[in-house]
Amino acid sequence: MDQVPMYVSLVLVLTTLLGAFIFYSATKNSRQSLMIILIWLTIQSAIALTGLYQVTKESLPWPILMIAPPMLLIIGMFMSKKGTHFIDGLNLKYLTLLHIIRIPVEIVLYWLCFYKTVPVLMTFEGRNFDILSGITAPLIYYFGFIKKSISKKVILVWNFICIGLLLNIVINAILSIPLPFQKFGFDQPNIAVLYFPFVWLPCFIVPVVLFAHLSAIRLLRMKEYK
Repeated sequence: MDQVPMYVSLVLVLTTLLGAFIFYSATKNSRQSLMIILIWLTIQSAIALTGLYQVTKESLPWPILMIAPPMLLIIGMFMSKKGTHFIDGLNLKYLTLLHIIRIPVEIVLYWLCFYKTVPVLMTFEGRNFDILSGITAPLIYYFGFIKKSISKKVILVWNFICIGLLLNIVINAILSIPLPFQKFGFDQPNIAVLYFPFVWLPCFIVPVVLFAHLSAIRLLRMKEYK
């Protein structure tokens, strides 16, 4: 990854920290949640720096260690009483505002494509339209929670659409990693996420964005937002 300039890594790090801070605010300043996030980021950084994720020819796809734990945690949160209690206490406004981080994420992906570490299909010049979620997030936040001029139904629909946009890029990104099941990006595969700090994209940014959407949908369906 020597070909990627330092500023690209710096923007990704700052974006991740911004996402962690906004989510921390959504939890109403839960120190336990913040500590879990920081420990998880540290663990993933350490694994990435060992080069383990770059071993893609083995029978065991090591990158699954980035994605599986947070996905299992999300499932567990929604299936347990303690987890749903935590979700029901989240601040819906901050869960919505969190999605602004998708704007710098898309810029980082564009830069990574320019330096040939992700395929074009992962950018807004290809199949990735996730930047629309980031652009519309502050509008939904302002008109939905400040002005309250759009209905709860509109915000619900927006969350579902944004999940679709997220799943689109996630599926394309996974199938572009040089693993045995790779389907796309053979001329320019998705190798950036196998290195620090870009490992934070699949291990934290994607899960926290997904969790924010799912939690928002639950909150919107259960009660009126304030």
